Order: sequence, then structure tokens, then C-alpha cells
Amino acid sequence: MENEILNSEIRNALGNWKEIISKYQEPNNKKALIQIINTFLPFLGLWVLTYFALKWSILSAIPLFIINTGFLVRIFIIQHDCGHQSFFKSKKLNNFIGTVCSIFSFIPYKYWAKVHNFHHGHSGQLEVRDIGDIPTITVNEYMERNAWGKLKYRIWRFPFVTFVIAPIYYFIVSCRYPTFSFNNKSKYLKMLVKDNFWIALTYLIVGFIVGWKMFIAVQLTLIIMFGVVAFWFFYVQHQHEFSYKHWKDNWDFLLSSIRGSSYYKLPRLFHWLSGNIGYHHIHHLSSLIPNYNLPKVYKEEPILNKYVTEVTFWESLKMIRHKLWDEKQEKMISFSEYRRKYKLNSAA
Repeated sequence: MENEILNSEIRNALGNWKEIISKYQEPNNKKALIQIINTFLPFLGLWVLTYFALKWSILSAIPLFIINTGFLVRIFIIQHDCGHQSFFKSKKLNNFIGTVCSIFSFIPYKYWAKVHNFHHGHSGQLEVRDIGDIPTITVNEYMERNAWGKLKYRIWRFPFVTFVIAPIYYFIVSCRYPTFSFNNKSKYLKMLVKDNFWIALTYLIVGFIVGWKMFIAVQLTLIIMFGVVAFWFFYVQHQHEFSYKHWKDNWDFLLSSIRGSSYYKLPRLFHWLSGNIGYHHIHHLSSLIPNYNLPKVYKEEPILNKYVTEVTFWESLKMIRHKLWDEKQEKMISFSEYRRKYKLNSAA
């Protein structure tokens, strides 16, 4: 009942949300160019420093890896915006820069953009919950699984698996084979082959020039660290306690954007390094808003922030406990909460 009242209030308060966001959707080529310069130059400089630091001492390279992971996240957000056609005004320029970014991020540009845009149109729909979100099952689905099925899910939701093993698998398998092909596997396979060709060609050339051992040591480490950060952000953005997950028949785009996406309240530097993706509720309302405009929207349109779940970094660490979607309570719960509420009830 409380959720129904809240949902009705959100619909009434944000009935003109399209009008509110429309003025922020225009790309700015100057801002885009500045972002490219202050992202790629530091990344390349730190990459070279890391290359030489590794020859001297692994310990000296660790802080460089950590800092440059932030710039790789920022490169990926540029790729992400290009995939939404929101970074530059020109479609051709978006696609060119997006392809260049994909070489650094190791994530195929056009294929990922197609899948991610689908996520934006269906985020929070339980039928397609795995696309663009951390795979999650409902309490009822968990109850219906046998012991082996429950164990597999518990293993998958173990933090080391979710945030370390899963990103590695994603880069090796999901980014090389059309896991999501939307009934057109040949089209998406061709797309992936073309995307991966440019990545492979560039890596072959650079590896030959600088030496395979050092190239793999630097680039592979950066990619793995970037993957951990990226999966963590995806988790925080859609796995907060009172998120929004419904079957298609009862799904609402506005509610999915505002309630199903969090605002990750980070220090200004980390917002900058993460390409402002922490303003995720605004981004989901309109993927046409460039990342460099998101803080402005947040500041100038407080009504868009009134109903969103705000999460600080320390609060986000507690979200690791969130494992199952409880449809009755409309919230994420832990395995211990499941045992207390549902196993005791079934025993009774």
C-alpha cells in the first residue's frame, strides 16, 4: 500500500519529466573535446609510467595502476555516451570515438551499445533482468530451486565471484560471443567480430612494439581492475534495498528510472573519474543527456532527486548483503533475512 502511494506521488510530481530534461540533452562538442583531452592524455601518460615502473618494482606500479583505473573508467564512460549518441553532435564522430575507446576498455563498442540501450528501455523488468544488471533471482524462484540450484546461486552471489571472477568471464566470453542476440545472432555476431577485430589488431601492433610481456602485464591488470570497478557500479546502481523490479505487465519507465536507479553520492573527484555515472537516476530518465551535463541537472532540478535512493560509499558496502528480490516487500534481502522470514514460515 505504501509503495502504491509513493508511486502515485512520483507520477504526479514528475508528470512533466520529459519537459524538465529536454534542455539538457543537447551535446556540446567543446565540452566533449575537453573531456577527451583530460582523460586520454593522463591515461596514456600513466600507462607509460606504469610500464617503466614495473621494470623497476611492482610496488612502485601499484599506485599508478589504481589511479589509471579511474581514467580507464572515464574512457569507458565516453564510450558509453558515444553508444547513446549523446557525447558529440555528430553520429559519425560518436561512433569513431566510441570505437577508439573500446580499444582501451576491451569492451566491443557497437555490440555493447546495442545491448546497453536495450537495458535502458527495459531496466527493472524481471523478464530481462540480467541485461545491464547483476543477475538476480526472486525469493519465489530461489525457493523453487533444488539444493544444487541454490548452491550455484549462492556461489554466484559470493562477492569474490560477483566482482572479480564475473568481470573476467565477461571480458573473455560475453564480450567475444553474442550472449544477447535478441533473435538475430548472425547480425550481432558480425557486429562483435568487427568490433573485436579493431581491438585485436591494435593489441597485436602495440604488443609487438613494446613487448608482449610488459604490454599484457600493464593492460591486462588495468582491464581487470576496471572490470571490478564497473561491476561494483552496476551493482550499486540497481541493487539498492528499495529498488524497482516488476514483471512487464506492471512495469513503469518513470518509476524504474527514479526508484530502480540510485544516486551514488561520491566525492567530487570520484564523480569526475567515473564520468558522473553516479547520477544514475537522471541518466536513466534520459540516456541522451551527456555525462558532462548530469551534475548540472542534479543541481538545477531538485525535484528529480526527491524520490531517489541516495547511497554514500560507506552505505554502499552494506549492499553486498543484498542477494534476493522479495516481490512481496518490494526490496532486496539477504540470505539471512530469507532464512528468518521464509524458512521459519515454511517450517510453521
